[in-house]
Amino acid sequence: MSTERWEIDSSHSSLHFSVRHLVIAKVRGAFARWSGTVQVPDGDFSKATVAVTIDASSIETGVADRDGHLKSPDFFDAAQYPELRFVGTRVQPRSGDEIDVIGDLTIRGITREVVLRVEQHGQAKDPWGNVRAAFSAKTTIDRKDFGLTWNQALETGGVLVGDKVEIEAEIQAVKQVAAQVA
Repeated sequence: MSTERWEIDSSHSSLHFSVRHLVIAKVRGAFARWSGTVQVPDGDFSKATVAVTIDASSIETGVADRDGHLKSPDFFDAAQYPELRFVGTRVQPRSGDEIDVIGDLTIRGITREVVLRVEQHGQAKDPWGNVRAAFSAKTTIDRKDFGLTWNQALETGGVLVGDKVEIEAEIQAVKQVAAQVA
């Protein structure tokens, strides 16, 4: 059995999230620095494992003060927990080009199992001869499950920040060429 190694090309990939604000609107953000690999036994993505590391301090919502608050101990505590991690441990087929990637997500040192709904978009060779594979992935988590409990009650009822966080990723991975032994 041979295992292919694919590197996620973060310059052609994105990792976004959204969460309700004031109960009525969504605030969106992204992480600017992250990396990952996909290990594919015998070229079969249905048996793949995934490892992704995200720089917690690279969070971007378009508002510097909000980004600073999200990096603080109230939320990600990026100084104490500089990385978020996802380690996909197994794949379950769905229908057509859809699969579920089940794995462990770690935020603030707390690990929970999550299911990523993944759509496979196929493979293509780029102009430089690299083989690329593309995927879209989605999941929803409860931020309180990861110790992200800060909030503020509103006079009109409800809270400032919703508990449900929707996560979406657009992934391009590049197949790595095995080193030749002389």
